[in-house]
Amino acid sequence: MRKATLERILQSQGFGTRKWCAQLIADGEVSIAGKTVTDSRAAIETGGLAFKIFGTEWTYREHVYIALNKPANFECSRKASHHPGVLTLLPEQFTRRDVQPVGRLDHDTTGLLLMSDDGPFIHRQSSPKQHVPKIYAATTHDPVTPELVELLLAGVKLHDEPGSLAAVTCRMLASHQLELVLEQGKYHQVKRMLAAAGNHCVALCRSQIGGLKLDALDLPEGKWCYLDTTQLALLTAAG
Repeated sequence: MRKATLERILQSQGFGTRKWCAQLIADGEVSIAGKTVTDSRAAIETGGLAFKIFGTEWTYREHVYIALNKPANFECSRKASHHPGVLTLLPEQFTRRDVQPVGRLDHDTTGLLLMSDDGPFIHRQSSPKQHVPKIYAATTHDPVTPELVELLLAGVKLHDEPGSLAAVTCRMLASHQLELVLEQGKYHQVKRMLAAAGNHCVALCRSQIGGLKLDALDLPEGKWCYLDTTQLALLTAAG
């Protein structure tokens, strides 16, 4: 089992500087297994560690893997400019431990967004080389037609892209809504593909990444949850 001093453990979890964490401990604000710990240099096993700060319970995590049901009008950026950033929907500790969005959803796009402080995980999930399918429900300005579905499946040419881009699958959900499965993850891809196909996207929601479904997480809009190992494994599974 890996051990670390309590002040370093708290610092690693985003509770502040080492000095600030040491003061929290000295002030009696931290407890483990119901007992207040005031020695900031106490060596503690990190595996399975649960502790309380100001009466709120936390579990030690070397890295965090988070799913957020992103609302509209939030930016997927650590330095948001025109709208609040998605990090404002999480506890402030996550900002201190460098949690960031995995890829980006447009500010007006809703649905499943992953967040983590694990760099290699972020890279793997963001890389188009991994061919992770992502499922979107797009609401269109004009009615969905069989011709539109066929065109999106055949591929459309987008400006600044060397070749045409096609949906892996595409099906009509309602008169003005369709479902697309994409693997590339290009900038504004769904909106640009619909525009190139002669329609216009008026609302967009990402409902699934790999085999991880937003509905299965039972997350109200704007809420988040930790992902466990079983859920993380679904991210690389076929949809």
